[in-house]
Amino acid sequence: METKTNSGVVAGSTTKKGFDNSKYLKAQLAAIRERVSKFDKLYLEIGGRLTFDGHASRVLPGYEPKNKMKILKALGKEIGVLYCISAIELERELTYKRSWSDTKLSLDELAIKETNALEKAGVHVVGIVATRFSGQKKVLAFKKKLARLGRKLYFTHTIAGYPNEMKKVFGEKGFLAQEFIPAEKKIIGVTGAGANSGKMFVCLSQVYQESKRGVSAGYAKLETFPIWNLPITHPVNIAYEAATADIGDKIMIDECHKKAYNITAINYNRDIENFYILKRIIKRIVPAENYMHSYNSPTDMGMNMAKKGIIGDSTCRAAGRVEVMRRYEFYKHNLKGKNRDETLERMKLILKKVGLAEVRA
Repeated sequence: METKTNSGVVAGSTTKKGFDNSKYLKAQLAAIRERVSKFDKLYLEIGGRLTFDGHASRVLPGYEPKNKMKILKALGKEIGVLYCISAIELERELTYKRSWSDTKLSLDELAIKETNALEKAGVHVVGIVATRFSGQKKVLAFKKKLARLGRKLYFTHTIAGYPNEMKKVFGEKGFLAQEFIPAEKKIIGVTGAGANSGKMFVCLSQVYQESKRGVSAGYAKLETFPIWNLPITHPVNIAYEAATADIGDKIMIDECHKKAYNITAINYNRDIENFYILKRIIKRIVPAENYMHSYNSPTDMGMNMAKKGIIGDSTCRAAGRVEVMRRYEFYKHNLKGKNRDETLERMKLILKKVGLAEVRA
């Protein structure tokens, strides 16, 4: 099977290095430490694959797939990690089997595997958090399983009217009713499996609780894709759309960043939506001097230094195109039902964005 561009050139895998990993890690760690300096405590949402990012290593040849673990280890005793799982998704696994993060593991199995990997690497695990909990049976069974392993499961609960109804968000059954998770580290990495695991909600709930206790806490985000200072048409960014085609993520111009700084930045729909949530909420949870008030755009929430590592743009562009086709083939052979049809239709549009025509087996 071949994949051809519109010009007839065959797109194949490449072993040529396009990314300087050391240069990236140095810049990324400096950016994190600079942001940490703005707060007494930073809740750092960590998106994407945690223990092994195969997608990043494919589209950025030279990127080491264990970079996030390297970053956590480099931060040493300053950081602890909260691992989030969606109680709703966990309960759904009672009726259908889903594998997570390119593994054959269920959500609870993946949570245990990845937190074990963190602890083995010397990274302190504060705990696992079941988000949007409302008494789900599988979550309660998971709690007992963790207890046998000597671990505690924390919970957050859905707030009625979140995020739009501020009276409810800050009422007796809002943030105030959420469980406070004691975390003594300077940096609390908040990660989890898959999209919509409740990471941002946990961060904001904790920032609120910390503020009530007199701690100047903040929120920021560490994520590799999309790369904000690459063009929206760059195959590496489009490969992110392909990787998330089954959940409908879409890369977009960050209009707030353009307005604030006259700089074109690339973000994606969920982060843009989350920024407006953040701006409404931080007005009520932190004082005016808190650094979060200086966030003027979704891009400001993040600290993505991936472009610093790109040393071969043409190599990365070629790798991005290959990855788009790889994702198309994966969805074609692995997805089922209505989601398969919707995802493949979306992928046909994404293929065209990188100059590739649909390949039929």
